[in-house]
Amino acid sequence: MGYRRAEEILPMEIIELIQKYVDGENIYIPRKENQRKEWGNATLIRQEMEDRNKRIFMDFQNGYKVQELAIKYFLSSKSIQRILRKMKQTL
Repeated sequence: MGYRRAEEILPMEIIELIQKYVDGENIYIPRKENQRKEWGNATLIRQEMEDRNKRIFMDFQNGYKVQELAIKYFLSSKSIQRILRKMKQTL
């Protein structure tokens, strides 16, 4: 998330009003509720993780042990177990 200068987007009256409360500090202004995006929608990471989880599940079905999967995918054994449990539920 990048920062934008208030002077570039807000009228001076609003800037002066904000300065009464947070003079010179950084603040976060959240999106409107109806314009929020779910995590991973702006990138391909959600799809990449789903693909990885499918590969983990296929490897498990092909005989890999949890510890072997943890090493192969650089995850903890608990994470592998959680992924396997979730994948089994979706079947």
